[in-house]
Amino acid sequence: MVIRGGENIYPREVEEFLYRHPKVLDVQCVGVPDAKYGEELCACIVLRPGVHADSEEMRKFCIGQMARYKVPRYVVFMDAFPLTVTGKIQKFVLRQQVAGALGVGAAVPVSLAATG
Repeated sequence: MVIRGGENIYPREVEEFLYRHPKVLDVQCVGVPDAKYGEELCACIVLRPGVHADSEEMRKFCIGQMARYKVPRYVVFMDAFPLTVTGKIQKFVLRQQVAGALGVGAAVPVSLAATG
């Protein structure tokens, strides 16, 4: 789960929506650190062979179809995702790669203390 400014975003929900785009072959959503909101959503997309797209096209596809806070702030296009030897996607490695590529720094610490 990605917590963006107090709003809970379930990456799988956004991924399932983005799979509907005809140019998307595979997609993974991860949270990347953000100074204002704590985390922002990043959609990592593998396009179908022979097609081209840009981040604005993907964001426009989402706007008006889902809640505004669920629209990915960042869209990164990749050739493949980091995998384990058994073929599972390593989301923690993907998050580190994307955060480094975007230059958004280290994760913002989250307090686990109960408020109240």
